[in-house]
Amino acid sequence: MVQVNGLAGHEHDFYDYVAQTDWMGGNSYYSNLEEAGSYWFNGMVPTGVLVDSPTIKAQTQAFLDYVLDHQDSTGWLGPEVNTTKPRYLWGRYPFFFGAIQMVEADPTLTDRVVPAMQKFVALANTMLHNGEGLEIWTQTRWEDLVMTLQWLYDFHPNGQEDLLIDTMKQLKYTGDPWEDVFSLEYFPKTAVEDLPNPFSPLTWHGVNMAEGLKALPSTYRFTHNQSDLDAASTGWDLLFEYHGRPSGIYAADEYLAGLGAVRGTELCLVVETMFSGSYLYQVIGDPKFADRVERITYNALPATLTGDMWSRQYLQQQNQIAAKNMTPNPFPLDGPYSNVFGLEPNYPCCTVNHPQGWPKFISNAFVTTPDGASLVHVYLGPFQTSTTLANGKNKVTATVNTTYPFSDTVTTTIQAAKAFTYYVRIPSWVSKGTISVNNGKAAAVSPQNGLHAVKVPSGITTLTLNLPADITIESRPNNSIAVHRGPLHYAFDIARSQKVLTRNAQQPLAADLEFDATTAWQYAIDPSTLTFHPGTATSKLPSPIFDSGLPPFTISVMACPIVWNEAGDTFAASPPSNPACTGAAKNITLSPYGSTKLRIGEFPTFTMTK
Repeated sequence: MVQVNGLAGHEHDFYDYVAQTDWMGGNSYYSNLEEAGSYWFNGMVPTGVLVDSPTIKAQTQAFLDYVLDHQDSTGWLGPEVNTTKPRYLWGRYPFFFGAIQMVEADPTLTDRVVPAMQKFVALANTMLHNGEGLEIWTQTRWEDLVMTLQWLYDFHPNGQEDLLIDTMKQLKYTGDPWEDVFSLEYFPKTAVEDLPNPFSPLTWHGVNMAEGLKALPSTYRFTHNQSDLDAASTGWDLLFEYHGRPSGIYAADEYLAGLGAVRGTELCLVVETMFSGSYLYQVIGDPKFADRVERITYNALPATLTGDMWSRQYLQQQNQIAAKNMTPNPFPLDGPYSNVFGLEPNYPCCTVNHPQGWPKFISNAFVTTPDGASLVHVYLGPFQTSTTLANGKNKVTATVNTTYPFSDTVTTTIQAAKAFTYYVRIPSWVSKGTISVNNGKAAAVSPQNGLHAVKVPSGITTLTLNLPADITIESRPNNSIAVHRGPLHYAFDIARSQKVLTRNAQQPLAADLEFDATTAWQYAIDPSTLTFHPGTATSKLPSPIFDSGLPPFTISVMACPIVWNEAGDTFAASPPSNPACTGAAKNITLSPYGSTKLRIGEFPTFTMTK
């Protein structure tokens, strides 16, 4: 509910690109790509469904109705109808994702939505054959329409199978070659601002790469080439090896940015990578995708929003000592306002696109096996699902009671009409995990390909997982380290002052905020002294939880002050490789990264003298 009570849940009330969107006959848009309204729709459909908000569901229904009511005779959908605006395909793709989710939530909409989509597909096919509707953004993001076409093919082909497959192929063949972009031969291994790109420059754009991760798994459906899946998996690994962050995400302050701790990561990139990672897991089945999506969700996503989710950044930093109008600015291709927490710092896209992050993570938390006979619990958290398994014969509900990721215990109550096999993901970081059934004796978990199987009888079954984890150290550039335990990355939470830079005239809660450090942050840590503190066990966490001092989990470590240079007062230099202590060592506290808004997440090290 924090998102609903925050910026995302109120954009329709006051934010011009939503309240006056040209998708519903208004005059507001920020790009001729026409993504503002469709981005909002794509994120708010699952938000409204999950919290069962009559207000949000009415807003998204009105949006859907207007767009479908104004489809023109050619089949075109969107704000270009009855205008002279250029007709580019891309802006429709988020709309289709939203429309699909509405049909899945309310099947009575099928007969209204599917014919409109099929009519558009016929038009899009002709346009693609004629080289129309394409521009450089559409050519990088073609996979989103392929996924839409496959949904139609699987559930509502209406005799148009050949047209759907031909359109998929046209999208691939007129689009950027992701199999080459993600190859070892061409993949960039450093920040790219000074590198020549052998493909479209936009293939190294951070958000495009996040979306492009879905491309090859989507084409596998019709190419049947194992090489597509292999290239997608390799690309995923390369992306995080050469540009990854301990927060789970990768760096791209517009374009891929390497490993430097002060380079930025765009919020749109975060939510798009979460969605793509879920799709990759469902297609390929490698648990590495699910593990990373969970890390991103519980670290990188909340770190770049204020706790109440009213203000967001354009770019977050792994080591972030200020959030302000930055001069000097460490982002070669983004503006100095990029890491301010606000309504639309630097660019408005993340304001309308970020709402898809949490609800799509939750809606992908459970999946069924390909035969439809079993339920798989993928993402751990306090979620619930109800579904029917085994050809409509087995009604199943699973309810998860947990404060994970701020607890190691996950209790799931399953109600089933018939016996079936239940699978639960055991993350790779779990050490000596156990499971008990109906309060019986705990047994060691034994996952296969990341999944632990439980034979569940009809009736009610309770599963209790205990998923402890060790503190682990990740090596980072300049001999620095990052600290993890379980799904959470830990950082030094820098105490901050807050200055309101501006408030929205219609909605004063939508404010641009400057944060400055009010305490020293220049520390080296001794990793041998890291100690985990679970806090007091509780069945209810504060809400919001992702803000300073609120999570119960912390890690303590001995640290000493060091000389660590900064540029102006806006960003820290790279961590010094072999710093000398300039004062006495003391104990400092590390907090979950997602709760920090100013932080050090990559530390120099020292060794305590005995």
